[in-house]
This record gives sequence, C-alpha cells and structure tokens, in this order.
Amino acid sequence: MNDLILHHYPSSPFSEKIRLILGHKKLPWKSVLVPAIAPKPDAVALTGGYRRTPFLQVGADVYCDTTLICDVLEHVRPDPTLYPPHLKGVCRIFAQWADTSLFWAAMGYNLQPRGAAQVFAKAPPDMAKAFAEDRKAMSTNMARLRPGDATSAYRSYLRRIANMAEEHDFLFGVEPCVADFAAYHGIWYTRTQVPVLADILNATPAVAEWANRVEAIGHGAMTKLTSADAIALAAAAEPQPPGSNLLIDSAFQDDHGIPLGARVTITPESFGPEATEGELIAATRTHYSLRRQDARAGTVHVHFPRIGYVLRAAG
Repeated sequence: MNDLILHHYPSSPFSEKIRLILGHKKLPWKSVLVPAIAPKPDAVALTGGYRRTPFLQVGADVYCDTTLICDVLEHVRPDPTLYPPHLKGVCRIFAQWADTSLFWAAMGYNLQPRGAAQVFAKAPPDMAKAFAEDRKAMSTNMARLRPGDATSAYRSYLRRIANMAEEHDFLFGVEPCVADFAAYHGIWYTRTQVPVLADILNATPAVAEWANRVEAIGHGAMTKLTSADAIALAAAAEPQPPGSNLLIDSAFQDDHGIPLGARVTITPESFGPEATEGELIAATRTHYSLRRQDARAGTVHVHFPRIGYVLRAAG
C-alpha cells in the first residue's frame, strides 16, 4: 500500500477527527500542511478545485471529505472498526448529524467575537478579516447560526451527548466508533482553540470525561512531508482503476442520466462552493470518482462521497 498522506492544518476540526482515527487504527501517516484560507495552489493541483480540509492522498488517488476518508481507512485497516456490525446504521447516522448540526452549532459558539479574538490574538492584524472573508465565501450556499442561536443549540446538544457518555466509556459502548470521532472535533475546538469559552462544558462533566478518553487515543505515528513532494509522488504514480482502489464498490448507479466518461463537475451541497471538473469514471452507491489532469500532479483520480455532493454535466 502507498503511504497515507493527510493534507491538513493543526487547528482544523475535521482534520483532528481524521488524525485521531489514524491514531485509533495505529496507521502511520504523512503530514502535509495546507493553508487555512485561499489561495491553496498546491492543494488544488491535487483536488482540482475542492479546498475543504482535510483530504487524503494515496499515490495519485485523492479522497475528499472525512466521511469518505473514514471508509478508506476502514478498508485499509478494518480492526478496530469504526462501524460495529450491530451499530453500523445508527453510528453512521449519528456521525452525519455530528458533522453537520452539532459541528455548526459548536463553531457558531466557538467563533463568536470573544472566541475569534482568542484564536487570532497572535496572528497578523489582517488575518482575522481574511479568515472571515474566506469562510463567508465558502458559506454562500448555507445558512449559518448566529452566536446566540448557536449557543442555545450547542448547550442542548452537549446535554444529549452527556446522556450517552454517562452510560458507557464511549458514545455507543466500551470502544470508540465513528460517532465518537465525529462528535468530538467541534468540542475539541472549544477545549483547545477557544478555552476562554470552554466554561460551556462545565454543566456536562460527563462530556469532558468522555472527551479526555477520546483525546488520549492520540494521532499515531506521523512524519512530515512537503506539499511539493506530495505533488511529485502523485505525478510519479498511476491512479488505481475504479473497483481496485480503496473504494471497492464499483457498480454504476445512474441517478442523473449522465454516462461514465462524460465531463462533469462535483460540488459540495453547502459549505465550499468550488467545483471539481473531470471525467466521470465511477458513480457507485457510495461515491463518485473523477479522472483529471494537472500540469504538476499528472493524471489524478479524485473521489467524493455521494451524499452531500452535487453531480452535474460540465458546461
């Protein structure tokens, strides 16, 4: 197997989700740091337009969105599983809620003015403005909660998580699953990036105790890699054919009337309006795959989960 290369930045919540899963599965990985805001020319050379963080590179195959990355890592190392057999459906549904409703409530609370002031306290004077403008541009397709509404929702969600954490070491039992990692990363941001606001956790001590257990999992064995080296690795590799890569389902599922081989775009439904264009080489029950060319990265296959993404014929 080629190296697992995670393109991320330290304060990215969704990156923390994947860093912990890599640690949980004891998978060695290479770290490529990407900018927190645009422009991201090295990232786009690999993804073709997608600029959410993180994404996973394996040779000349690029996997976008943490939902899909979780499936890839589960295939690479099935044990310990992210999807316990008796909880496979419910833990996926919970993780989808945690990555959306819980996360955006948490971040609406975390980045209220007092939290944002702490995040950017040591940054250059114009960094906070640049970050806000970048995220505003990425949010054009979604409604964001105001701080007051986000705070109310976050408090309620924390109580619900506490009810679960009081019953077991982890949310669905004695071992962590994908639900724990999805629920944790917005709370991680509260605890580590905006500790000035972490008093919201005082009312739910079971959440803090559970979060300590998740944090203790750690990130596993990581080595550093430059973005230029990652692009060179992609250029030197051949992408894996559909059905033989780390996404093993390959049956074509046509819900759009768009045939394989067509030029298409893939765009996130909500956060991040940037489209990736390429040749559609797979549209299965779970994912889309595009073949695209880049002057530096060469021929690259870029993969997206089907849920949460919009497929359109190019042009």
